[in-house]
Amino acid sequence: MRSLPAVHRLLGEPAVAAYGALLGGAALTRAAREVLDAERARLRDEGGEPSPYRELVGRLLARLADAESTGLIAVVNAAGVIIHTNLGRAPLAAAALDEVARVCAGYSNLEYDLREGARGSRYDRASALLCDATGAEDALVVNNNAAAVLLVLDTFAKGREVVVARSQLIEIGGGFRVPDVLRKSGCTLVEVGATNKTYLADYERALTSETALLLRCHTSNYRIEGFTREVDARELAELGRRVGIPVVEDLGSGTLIDLERYGLFEPTVREAVEAGVDLITFSGDKLLGGPQAGLIVGRKALIARLRANPLLRALRVDKLTLAALTATLRLYLRPDGVERIPIYHMLARPVERLQAMLDDIRAPLEGQVAADLRVEPSLAFVGGGSLPTKTIPSRALGVRPHELDADTLAQRLRENRPAIVARVEGNEVLIDARALRDEDVETVRGALARILTTGP
Repeated sequence: MRSLPAVHRLLGEPAVAAYGALLGGAALTRAAREVLDAERARLRDEGGEPSPYRELVGRLLARLADAESTGLIAVVNAAGVIIHTNLGRAPLAAAALDEVARVCAGYSNLEYDLREGARGSRYDRASALLCDATGAEDALVVNNNAAAVLLVLDTFAKGREVVVARSQLIEIGGGFRVPDVLRKSGCTLVEVGATNKTYLADYERALTSETALLLRCHTSNYRIEGFTREVDARELAELGRRVGIPVVEDLGSGTLIDLERYGLFEPTVREAVEAGVDLITFSGDKLLGGPQAGLIVGRKALIARLRANPLLRALRVDKLTLAALTATLRLYLRPDGVERIPIYHMLARPVERLQAMLDDIRAPLEGQVAADLRVEPSLAFVGGGSLPTKTIPSRALGVRPHELDADTLAQRLRENRPAIVARVEGNEVLIDARALRDEDVETVRGALARILTTGP
């Protein structure tokens, strides 16, 4: 027992000390004591000689690495999914990051009117930009799209009926379902139509004196094909105006631009506004390419009622979100701004550029590592609950390790810092380039060299 190293000796190891900035000194001390306590328990139970010092250091480093991985760390997205929900969805534009640093490093006029010298509104700046980008009369920002839908239902339909097509009773991420959201909001769901076909007459027959809203839910994470019929936004909006009932559309991802330039199709927020939909809700961190937020645009009188709901305070966004969101929205209003939003930069890159990135990884490693390497065609996805059946041509570096199995290699890549998340197909690890950044090339190449290099 006396031959075991002291805690301070373990903490003095450079590799151990490097974790201090990430985890804090108290966490390092606690982990070192736990390693030594476990070794003492082993010696009491089994006897024998103490483990070598380097082995104890290795156990401590493994414990610290595990503790680090449970916190937020940087990840290289080599999975071929651009808006990867599990990896933080849309990466922020440089302009958004700069704005957060500029505005949030000190004080700001978050809720202060500099002209009047009095309290102001935290929503006005983002609302004005959203109106410019969508053509809506007014807009509001809350902390995510589920909160946006909740606020709308609580404001206009609590204790009353909401009419929804059966084909649009979607389940979103995490198992949350539209019927459950409606029930939790105190509303009564009225289903109309069949799974594959819904007509305007179905909505008309469902109307009663208790009808509060006509709700459309965009099926952004699945498609129904074959013999189908849906009531489009314009038809439903005309019915709503005729009977005096607001029409709400939950667009989910919600894009501000026409995606046909990328070979994709998704209805835009502006199209919903022009169709006459009264309120439209959508996300800030998916196809918009900004921070997590729930965005509501529509008629000024209805937005005013949302602003007056006391629930809004529980759903409001902070200065970091508003700084990143406003900077992202300004990019949409610049001629070359969309190209500066990372997800659209990734979508626009030709496969020849992806091939060149992967060749930069492969060529220096060829013959130097214990693996077969080849660049091959791949299919990537937009992700984030968007365009579920549409794939994007991509390129992937296929890595077939000689001495490891593919799952072990994928695990070792995840253990790298920054972590690298690839996908496994059979006995091959695929590093898809569609969501890689230029600066990720050196990271991936260095990780593969360390993991796969053989020798003494």
